[in-house]
Amino acid sequence: MTETTFDVVVIGAGPVGENVADRVVQGGLTAAIVERELVGGECSYWACMPTKALLRDAAALRAVRSLPGAGAAVTGELDPAAVLGRRDEFASHWHDDGQVDWLRGAGIALFRGAGRLGASRTVEVTDADGGTIVLTARHAVVVATGTSAVVPPVPGLADVAPWTSREAASAQAVPGRLAVIGGGVVGAEMATAYSALGAQVTMVARDGLLPAAEPFASELVAESLKAQGVVLHLNTQPVDVRRDDEGTVHVALADGTDLTADEVLVATGRKPNTGDLGLENVGLLPGDWLAVDGTLRVLGGDGVPVGDGWLYAAGDVNHRVLLTHQGKYQARAVGDTIVARATVSPVDDAPWGRHAATADERAVPQVIFTDPEIASVGYTAAGAEAAGLRIRSVEYDLGAVAGASLHADGYTGRAAMVVDEDRHVVVGFTVVGPDVAELLHAATIAIAGEVPLDRLWHAVPAYPTINEVWLRLLETYGRTA
Repeated sequence: MTETTFDVVVIGAGPVGENVADRVVQGGLTAAIVERELVGGECSYWACMPTKALLRDAAALRAVRSLPGAGAAVTGELDPAAVLGRRDEFASHWHDDGQVDWLRGAGIALFRGAGRLGASRTVEVTDADGGTIVLTARHAVVVATGTSAVVPPVPGLADVAPWTSREAASAQAVPGRLAVIGGGVVGAEMATAYSALGAQVTMVARDGLLPAAEPFASELVAESLKAQGVVLHLNTQPVDVRRDDEGTVHVALADGTDLTADEVLVATGRKPNTGDLGLENVGLLPGDWLAVDGTLRVLGGDGVPVGDGWLYAAGDVNHRVLLTHQGKYQARAVGDTIVARATVSPVDDAPWGRHAATADERAVPQVIFTDPEIASVGYTAAGAEAAGLRIRSVEYDLGAVAGASLHADGYTGRAAMVVDEDRHVVVGFTVVGPDVAELLHAATIAIAGEVPLDRLWHAVPAYPTINEVWLRLLETYGRTA
């Protein structure tokens, strides 16, 4: 067993871990990163990048066909092999050479193997050959191990070799029939993708389709999925699953319906990758989410930072927001905080301070790449009311905006703005429609910047663009005041 010391040791080399390590190195500290799989993590190989690559061709084809002149030039259908091939390129063919080169160029030491917390400020790394090295951190250890898919305890489900998000993102062939269990973001996006690629898709969603979104947005996506031939079984769940000798999967639902498929995708939630992290060695429970304070230091059961505050958790593993971009945002805050504490500099952890991840609570942007897309940031109307805010929500028909009608014939969409009536600022925004993802950052800036409504009137949207919906929402808000 060998030992070595760094200022900071990061467990997990996904986007979050990479950003933490890069930030502390830029701040003048040394950093080591530990990874048991591919450097680049879930997003690079089994989530964000490959899944959006799977969806992009169908979105582009839909956009072309919504314009008569351009649509007349399209005579064929999607080529699934070409789509999968392009997806493979974006997943770097599941090789991490480029990511490893980036770490090396950034001055970050890489240790391949399974990292476990051994004691205060120590990480034991066991490689594939069973060799062990002990890394000691002078200032901090950061857990950025992310999450993995949950397979619910439905009788027979685990025995049919179900797909999770990983298999859906990396499949080398399109199944003839795909059953999707789960109506959240992963389930909805993969139902969209595989239906466009030619699969006969059936979706089972116990809690409804996209239940966390504004109802009007979920409803438009449901209508679109049905129009694409996806069969929806909402408000029910599987009670038994089996695969017969011919390879067909049979799914029995609680409402008495029986489904058949060639593959079944389970998209019912995530669990933290903390089961074999050595949490018991620092007074925590293996398998738990890691609770954190305002600067993302891991808290013990007593609500006090572990040890003297040397242990941090960033990204999905702390259960604040399970989104890559939000994890990277946390990583920047964590890296800067560690540098500040190591150099005995002030820590600005007040709301919206440099070392606080305030947006996790107030301004989380998300795009759901279904057809149509859903882009949202901040609260939904229901979420704002649950948070105790006195709000008013206004909606507008996106298809009535001049830029939208120019963008595509028969454009269908809707937008909503949630206003805090006490502070007269926007606290939530949702828009659903074709190609709305690029509208989102304006709303994110308005919410994170707490821009007063009176000032937003002076943010004039260019005509004719879909951004004109901002003017229409403000007008609607004024008329109903």
